[in-house]
Amino acid sequence: MELSGLVRALRLEGPRDGGQPEQPPPAVPPAEQVLFQIGLLFSEGAGGAPKAGVLKDLGALVEAADCRWLFGGMSPATLGELVAALNGYAAPPEQEQDAPDLPGKDSTYAATAERAADVGSVFLHLLVKLEAAKTQESLGVPMVGPILCRVMEPLYIFAATHIAERPWTNARSQSVAQELLALLVRATGCGSVAEFLRGKNEDEEGRFGAVMGLLKQELTKDTWKRNPATKFVFSWTLPQVTRPWLSHYLERVLPPSLLISDDYREENKILGVRCLHHIVLNVPAADLCQFNRAQVVYHALYNHLYSRGAPLIQAVLLCLLDLLPILERAQRQQKQTRPTTACDEVLQLVLTHMEAEHRLALRRVYARTLPAFVQRLGILIARHLKRLERVILGYLEVCDGPEEEARLGILETLQCTIEHAWPRMPCRLPVLLKALLKMIWDVHTDQGSMPELVKAALLQGATKCLILLDRCSEGQVKVSRGPRTASSLIPSPLEGRGSMVHAKARLLPQSNSILKASVSTHHNIST
Repeated sequence: MELSGLVRALRLEGPRDGGQPEQPPPAVPPAEQVLFQIGLLFSEGAGGAPKAGVLKDLGALVEAADCRWLFGGMSPATLGELVAALNGYAAPPEQEQDAPDLPGKDSTYAATAERAADVGSVFLHLLVKLEAAKTQESLGVPMVGPILCRVMEPLYIFAATHIAERPWTNARSQSVAQELLALLVRATGCGSVAEFLRGKNEDEEGRFGAVMGLLKQELTKDTWKRNPATKFVFSWTLPQVTRPWLSHYLERVLPPSLLISDDYREENKILGVRCLHHIVLNVPAADLCQFNRAQVVYHALYNHLYSRGAPLIQAVLLCLLDLLPILERAQRQQKQTRPTTACDEVLQLVLTHMEAEHRLALRRVYARTLPAFVQRLGILIARHLKRLERVILGYLEVCDGPEEEARLGILETLQCTIEHAWPRMPCRLPVLLKALLKMIWDVHTDQGSMPELVKAALLQGATKCLILLDRCSEGQVKVSRGPRTASSLIPSPLEGRGSMVHAKARLLPQSNSILKASVSTHHNIST
């Protein structure tokens, strides 16, 4: 019987007066036979009738079918194979491992999005029937628990492939995928996608292990680039599983994360580094240190510090800041005595790059993360003061746009440095004072290109630095009301430029009240 004829025959089967549907007539073949033939049609390399029409008829068939006919005698393997075949039909086209982006891909991906929307509609009808069958088990409908267990992981992978905005999705396919995932979570009795993957409690095993089992064959060194959706499914799924569940799957998630981060494309590197960061945050330190896993992750991240992409550097530095305490704790437990730590190595390389960096995007990234490294090292920042001083002076001189992210970050860095290494500050007072006063002058004389809030933040940051310098130098920083004493604060390199010196001197009385008020407030808070 043709599929369209079978749909018409099933639609003629109305419910009895008692509300129970009639048994299909003998002419209707078993559902397992029908679905098996359709699965063969959609399997890879199979030809035959136009698949789009068959897919439409399949959706109508599932929608019109009675649960007893659809699931009676149905093997979970048969339905699982059909779902896998449809999933492959809706997947983005495979590509070569390192194939470049070729013209014509947009039209191919547009067709993929339409196929995915049609396949998702079939999956929605199937899940609705499975939910209905669970409520009709007392009416003779067979139990569908084993069938649901067989298809839930492929259905999840389909939804995760098409749920976000990708080249192979459109608004319709995304909407269908979101609806399918919500229905799948509800059908399994879970309250969220995270609960579906990890389980309701620590003792209950979720579906994450089974999902990773299906993804494992596509996440190898030779295959992970062939399906462009695989890396996105993995990176979208991984953050759903957190502590303490993630540690159970460390052996499954760490290798693909390292593999993706080691690619030559920057977008793949960022994706892999973010996965590594999630692992570092959600796996106990003892598990990370076992078999030197933390060292492997550290060396992979450290190599990325030589890249020149700002988004990648930002992701790497944030991940390193959470990984370094784990490495230092392991070093202390092993009673290793090293003159420098991993944090010293990272900061030394970062400062080297900061000195010569001229791109504003990278300067902002470095300046934002530098205070955290100073806080991490504490008094040991004294090891890097010579190079850090050059970086601070250089960054204070350069305006980096209306938001001044780099200079604000450097002012915070200077504050942290003074607080932690204050005994070393008096000898550096002349150069630091010169740089701060010059920056205050530049901000004060700005002709409207800088927002007022940014101006206030810069002046407040510089004032805090002056207060800290004054305290650690036992009052050597003085703001005078007269131009003569003020000009004496400017070191010798500016002595030949008298007009500029006196202009700065005229500025100092205006900032005197701000500084005195800040000193008073700081003193009151301290006491």
